Amino acid sequence: MVSEFGTIFLFIVTAIVLIVSMLMLAKLLRPHKPNVEKLTTYESGEDPIGNANVQFNVRFYVVALVFLLFEVELVFLFPWAVVFGQATLIQQTDGLWGWFSLIEMLIFVGILVLGLAYAWAKGYLDWVRPQPKVPVVESKVPANLYQQVNEKYGKPPVNEK
Repeated sequence: MVSEFGTIFLFIVTAIVLIVSMLMLAKLLRPHKPNVEKLTTYESGEDPIGNANVQFNVRFYVVALVFLLFEVELVFLFPWAVVFGQATLIQQTDGLWGWFSLIEMLIFVGILVLGLAYAWAKGYLDWVRPQPKVPVVESKVPANLYQQVNEKYGKPPVNEK
């Protein structure tokens, strides 16, 4: 007889065996015909131009943090709204529970609004479009040699789009 941990172990081993067998079967069945087009970097259907090491705008992180902050607020507001909407719970304490939960949530939302107002006043939410800085790489290979390689493989010149 297998213990509960043994059952879990068997499920894990079976899952690993199934995954490995499916990957091996896929490797045996799929065609393997690499070419220049398949090996190029995919960039939303466009030919990649320039260096991939460009600076990312920090404002995206600020927007993501503000979004997460207000998502967490909704996670706390939903259970409060469900409990606050129960008339029987509020009536059991002569309305004190209702007033307590209302004041508690107003304080919570007020703190978040003050934080948002502070961030807005400091200008953290202003979207300033930065000037992109294209990295300059000094190379001993002349630029016309890159141009010849691009023409040989049918890629457009770097200067043109």
